[in-house]
Order: sequence, then C-alpha cells, then structure tokens
Amino acid sequence: MDTIKQWSLVLIVGLLAGLPSSGRAGRSARDSTGRSGTTLFAQSAGEVLHREFHDDSISYLLLDAQTGAVIASRWENPETPIPLGSLVKPFTALAYGEQHAFRYPAHICNGAASGCWLPRGHGPVDLTSAIAYSCNSYFRALTSNLTASEVFPVANRFGLQTPDSSASGTAMSGLGDHWRISPLNMARAYLELVRRRNQPGLREILGGMAESAFRGTGIEVDRALPCPNALVKTGTAACSHSPHAPGDGFTIAMVPADQPRILLMVRIHGTVGAKAARTAGQMLRRIQE
Repeated sequence: MDTIKQWSLVLIVGLLAGLPSSGRAGRSARDSTGRSGTTLFAQSAGEVLHREFHDDSISYLLLDAQTGAVIASRWENPETPIPLGSLVKPFTALAYGEQHAFRYPAHICNGAASGCWLPRGHGPVDLTSAIAYSCNSYFRALTSNLTASEVFPVANRFGLQTPDSSASGTAMSGLGDHWRISPLNMARAYLELVRRRNQPGLREILGGMAESAFRGTGIEVDRALPCPNALVKTGTAACSHSPHAPGDGFTIAMVPADQPRILLMVRIHGTVGAKAARTAGQMLRRIQE
C-alpha cells in the first residue's frame, strides 16, 4: 500500500470511530488550547508518542493537516513566541520573491567564509537546494537588503508573528532572536504553504522541502519511513527554555508529500535541526505502524 493510501486509511478509520480520548492517551492528545484528540488515530498516536518519546528533551506537536487541529502534543506553552531559526526561511524567501518578481538568484556557498553552518560549503545553490540544505550563506545573501516591513505582509498572510520592526538583513533568515514565532502558529503556517502550493514561489520552496527529505538536512525522516515521501524543513535556534543549552534543533515534517495528512513539529533540546529530524522520522514511523 502506498503512503497516501496508508495515511488516508488510518485517518478515515479514526474519523469513523469517533472515540473520545481517555486516560493517558487522552492527556497526551490534549494541547494548551483545550483541543483533544477524539478519533481513533489521535488516541493511538497520542499513546505511542507519550509512551515511547517521553524524554524531557523532546517537545512535539502533531496536527491534522486538513484542519490544523492539534491531535497530540507535548510542548509547554506552544503559543508563546520563541526563536525558530531556519524554519522561517520559506517565508523569508516569499517576502524576497514579492519584492523581485519571484526571480531567485543563484549563489555559491563558500562555507564558513560566507557565513554558512557547513564549513566546507554547499557550492552552487539555488533557492530549492538552499531550502533543502538550509544554507545560511544563500539566505545571508538573499536577505542582505531585506527589511522587516517587507516581511510583514507575508507574516500576516500566513498567521505568523512579525519580526522586530527594527530588524533587517540576516535577522530575516532566522539568525538571532529578532523574529520570534509561536510553534503552533509556525506549524499551521507550513500547512498554509501546502494549501497555496500553486502560488508563485511555492513550487521552489516545497520542492526544497521534498529534497530536504530525500538528500538534505531532513534526510533522516525519509530514511525512517517505510515508504519515504515527506516534506521536511529543519532549523536550529537559540534555546529559549530551561535548562539552558547552546541551542535547540527543530524539524517540521508533513506526510505524505503529495497530499499531507499530518504535520509533526519536533524540538530537541541541546542539538541541531538535522538530529531533530532523526527523532521526527522515528516518531512518524511508530505512529504509522
């Protein structure tokens, strides 16, 4: 059975069951907004994630991709804005595109010499590969003249908190903490990217997320799935909770790629986004089994 049919079957069975949450599974499927998982799928997913991924370093949000409802959650204050690192890059790219007729430049990443996280560099990159590899060098160049006011329309359209009005340049690519967004808003903004996939600029961005899962920083998600077929974006940001760590790794994964049924957002304390992708892949595999 292919991935789309597999996820569709699981969700349809859950919707037909319409069972209320109870006990431990019910608690894990309830988020801070008061929503609770009422389907069989929500109960099952919540129980698996609660039982097998209970480490204090792991935070997660599992959303129904069709409605944006939270169906399982373990994230303290998911509506509080925090730095989310490179998860903002798709929205930065859209803001740039709106200022430049959606013509995106080619770039050569020289690694540390051009401000990238990968010391040896990514070499020649375009927007799609820059999303896939979360290339800081590309986005430093892309945002060099971008202002917060030019990002505001995109942020508002996708339901994101806006960056500090005085911020500009690299702050628009997720570096530093001048753009804080609530995890729940960010997760739903990614669902909106998929809903708008036929609009200008989205083909390259979603293509980059598919490439991220295939060969980029999100490769551990596809590696974990029995039928690799995900859209993934990773990020690393300053730690914003206790105990303090140098940084936290984030991953957003949507499956299946062609028509997402669920979105999983994961934060791993004290690591980088690529390692958070490994945990995200393991979580998706377990709730699919």
